[in-house]
Amino acid sequence: MIQRVVFTLLSVLLVQYGARSQSTAQKYDPSKLDLVWEVVEEKYQNKPQTLSSLTLKNTGQQPLPASGWALYFHASPSFKAEGANAPVKIEHVNGDLLRMVPTSSFKRIPAGSSQKISIVSGGQMINESRAPVGFYLVWDDNKAKGHRVGEVTYEKPTKNMVGWIEAKEVYAQNKAIKDIPVEKLTKVFPTPASYTETGKGITLTPAVPIVADKTFSKEAALLAEYLGGVFGQEPPVQPTATGKAIRLQKKDGLGPEAYELQVTPQEVVISATTPAGIFYGTQSLKVLVPPTALASPQKSVEIVGVKVSDNPRFGHRAFMMDVARNFQKKEQVLKVLDLMALYKLNVLHFHFSEDEAWRLEIPGLPELTEVGSERGHTIDDGENLQPSYGSGPDVNASSGSGYYSKQEFIDILKHATARHIKVIPEIETPGHARAAIKSMDARYARLMKEGKKAEAERYLLRDLNDKSEYQSVQNFNDNVMDVALPSTYNFLEKVTDEILAMYKEAGAPIETIHFGGDEVPPGVWEKSPAAQKVIADNPKVNNTDDLWYYFFANINDMLKKRNLYLSGWEEIGMRKVRKEGKMTYIANPDFANENFHVDVWNNLGSNIDLAYRLANAGYKVVLTNVTNMYLDLAYQKAYEETGLNWGGYVDVDKPFYFIPYDYMKNMKVDTENNPIDPSIYADKVRLTEAGKKNIVGLQAPLWTEMLTTPEKFEYMLLPKLLGLAERAWAPDPAWANEKEAAKGETLYQQAWSEFVNVLGKRELPRLSYYLDGFNYRIPTAGAVVENGKVLANVQMPGLVIRYTTDGSEPTAQSKVYSGPITAKGTVKLRVFDPTGRGGRGVTVENK
Repeated sequence: MIQRVVFTLLSVLLVQYGARSQSTAQKYDPSKLDLVWEVVEEKYQNKPQTLSSLTLKNTGQQPLPASGWALYFHASPSFKAEGANAPVKIEHVNGDLLRMVPTSSFKRIPAGSSQKISIVSGGQMINESRAPVGFYLVWDDNKAKGHRVGEVTYEKPTKNMVGWIEAKEVYAQNKAIKDIPVEKLTKVFPTPASYTETGKGITLTPAVPIVADKTFSKEAALLAEYLGGVFGQEPPVQPTATGKAIRLQKKDGLGPEAYELQVTPQEVVISATTPAGIFYGTQSLKVLVPPTALASPQKSVEIVGVKVSDNPRFGHRAFMMDVARNFQKKEQVLKVLDLMALYKLNVLHFHFSEDEAWRLEIPGLPELTEVGSERGHTIDDGENLQPSYGSGPDVNASSGSGYYSKQEFIDILKHATARHIKVIPEIETPGHARAAIKSMDARYARLMKEGKKAEAERYLLRDLNDKSEYQSVQNFNDNVMDVALPSTYNFLEKVTDEILAMYKEAGAPIETIHFGGDEVPPGVWEKSPAAQKVIADNPKVNNTDDLWYYFFANINDMLKKRNLYLSGWEEIGMRKVRKEGKMTYIANPDFANENFHVDVWNNLGSNIDLAYRLANAGYKVVLTNVTNMYLDLAYQKAYEETGLNWGGYVDVDKPFYFIPYDYMKNMKVDTENNPIDPSIYADKVRLTEAGKKNIVGLQAPLWTEMLTTPEKFEYMLLPKLLGLAERAWAPDPAWANEKEAAKGETLYQQAWSEFVNVLGKRELPRLSYYLDGFNYRIPTAGAVVENGKVLANVQMPGLVIRYTTDGSEPTAQSKVYSGPITAKGTVKLRVFDPTGRGGRGVTVENK
């Protein structure tokens, strides 16, 4: 009897297993599901929202079932299916990850058929950066596995529903730009404090030696390496020489980064007090080399005769490189450092930790990179983090995953130090910390399984009993460290000490660590037992708001013990207070004299004057204004342009015309590029003389949510970074201080013309070849029809406009624009660089 029952049960199980296996084998192939995204209507229903459609096209041999699956993708949580009986429901998972699940209204899609789904989302689809990305499918019976779908197509809207910039508007913007002969341009960039051309230059060959004081041997070696690339062989470096030579010599009394450069027919002499000064002198010599000399090895190069005396305007000239949202390999970081050095930027703010990833190996905390550096489909973030920004379901299949080993980071530090660039590491705290939190959760789970409870809890970053509810700006509900836990400080001390050990091994200087501090949402810590205990035990902590000051006081003490000062985003210097019945923020007097360095990005709305308020209060301020310095913002309002636009649009002119000590004077347009009435700034706080001394420098960040390749990264980086380089190094321009508006505008237009001519005729051609070339953005042509003729211009004279009249896209072999085009019909224009690489084309109709 027992044997018969057992046999029957086994038979049933085998039948069920066989049926399940057969069902799985016959399941639809997700790679046969193609998707088409299309914007249908902007300002849908006269609201600030967009109606779009997603078409599911079944290219396979089997039907897509009516249920049993979910389609995951990345977008704003505002995305919702349209209609009361919509065939799908869209759910927010976490962060930017959403999933679409079929409802009872969804009908299976037969092979060769398609189904269109209407979707409403907040805001406007300015460009493809607002569209959903990273689609993949998950079956209900195996929710741990994600499957890539087929081809995803984004249809450009046929109507200009959002006011995209047109060729005639670009033409109007460019109209005031003068074409300045190259011989009349300043040949050293950024613009030096004092520059004179003598007319008597020198011919350099690989036989011309570099003669250097021993103090400057490292700078001499780097210069020899560069010239070796120009000539195909390095010139000798020696302590003495007679005759023609490049001489690096010490001169007392100059500033810490100042130098003098003189070029005569017999020698190049670079003088400075410090190695940094000598280094910047060698960078000026490098940009005196004609750009075309970098295209192929040269037997000799002609260097114009100059006399230069130079020093920087600001001591802190920073670029912030985000490698957390999307990863860039070590080689790309080194390339960026070389680019920064060429243009005399001296601080790399290294943003390696975020909600979406932790990118630096920390000895003793392997989960930070084993879990925190990898993104892919997951149920619980236990082995890797969830996908973000379209990184997809597969770990290590995109720039969503990756990290720097200890040795790679040491290599980066050595490379930066040799080029007189300080690297400021950023450990995001207490918000934007999801990668660290989930990594330490994984560590906790591992050690608890091993029965090591105390060790498991040592570095926990969240209170396991916390029931607080919140949602961050990036839509995460679990991304804030619990600042009441002793284990949080254990973690931060451990990471800090391991980072300091890497700096020591690299021989790199470090004065500060950046601890983030921005965008912690309301609601955090309110239901944390650990937080409530700190509030009860500490007379200075009366509520969860006070935990903020408690946290940064502790971090500040920890850093001071290590002879470091604290850097962070603006919020580390702010205090929440109630004023006239409303909650507002003021400069926190508690930390005003603690040498806090704050990167102030927010100059929007009521925070227009925030940087000046903090500087006047005693904080050291790095101007990082979103309206002028955020390199990830789109160049212009065009569908094809990558980039966000929440803070406006940033082309190369925005950092160029930034006025550090009176930036409200340069805020000419709003976030939609519409003119601003200056009277709105009448009641805003201005910089005092004492506050002026607290402006330590400028910084341009490049956030990488949309930048999944080095090419996309470089497109957004350049040429905008050159505007920052000019404003951070060059002397205060006359137009910035001119009180008469008309005269100031005339002075500005002349300076702007000189700047874009230098870019178009010298620096962008140089960057076409330097370090094997950069994928800088080539501007679109401006074009207008007047009197039956097409007129065209370009933002950067020196770059070439080519055109066609047969409807084809212009190539490097198309006709060069040299004057008005009389041909009727469709005229297409496109700008090209010296290598034949073209920018985005424009079309005009000459009727």
